[in-house]
Amino acid sequence: MRKIALMLLMMAATSAAHASIDSKSAPGAERTAVDVTASFAEQYKVIEADLADGETYSEISQKDREVVRGALQRISTALAQAGGIGAMSATEKAAVFNDQEVANNILTRAGADSLLVCKREKKVGSHRTTTQCATVAERRRAAEQSEKALRENQRIQMPASG
Repeated sequence: MRKIALMLLMMAATSAAHASIDSKSAPGAERTAVDVTASFAEQYKVIEADLADGETYSEISQKDREVVRGALQRISTALAQAGGIGAMSATEKAAVFNDQEVANNILTRAGADSLLVCKREKKVGSHRTTTQCATVAERRRAAEQSEKALRENQRIQMPASG
């Protein structure tokens, strides 16, 4: 009887934890998306501040940064000229939504790459753990460099002995 009660309690706790995790979105997800139905001027200021702070989108390339700024500027100009999304023609709306999609894709990818991940690791020969923090993109680059070095090391042949 005790085992059944304990099992039911554990199942209830895991389903409650799962529900609370699913109900929360990613911390930066609402900040990366451009929504032309909301106040675009406010979103534009927030995105520009995030691009300028050097932390939120630390892994965005200069080229992508300029593409995002260009797309946001085109959206801003189109909204100002038409007076709002409702007054635009179908082709103007399509251009605005295409620019919105470009900005959202780049900012989402850069936000994911800029995520800081910390791991506690023990150095070889030591029992002390240290915290190693790096962005997702830095960890990916380090893994790629390690693989490249390993491949190059395997290509080097030992000299023939005589």
